[in-house]
Amino acid sequence: MLTIENLRDFGADTEEGLKRCFDNETFYLGLVKRFAEDNKAEKLAAAIGKKDYKEGFELAHNLKGSSGNLALTPIYKPVSEMTELLRSGTDTDYSMYVNTICEKMEQLASLTR
Repeated sequence: MLTIENLRDFGADTEEGLKRCFDNETFYLGLVKRFAEDNKAEKLAAAIGKKDYKEGFELAHNLKGSSGNLALTPIYKPVSEMTELLRSGTDTDYSMYVNTICEKMEQLASLTR
């Protein structure tokens, strides 16, 4: 079950996330649950696997915004770095970022079950 405590243990800045949701815990947890159930990380991995960096940028940018708004720091940090590399057109091995993002998304999803 998703709780503020296990989100805090995950590394989320729950104080900031709650503030952005008008201190409405039910609303915040609902948004986090919907975010966790989304498969954008899988789509990002597929786009990067195909070297479709334009689509990869769009997906990473979306994940960056959503994870940032929800103060999900363990996801926000790596996706933010990846977004900036993709924005600049850097041709590099993105597997470390993709693996970290997918791992953290899976950890988050496991908190919602």
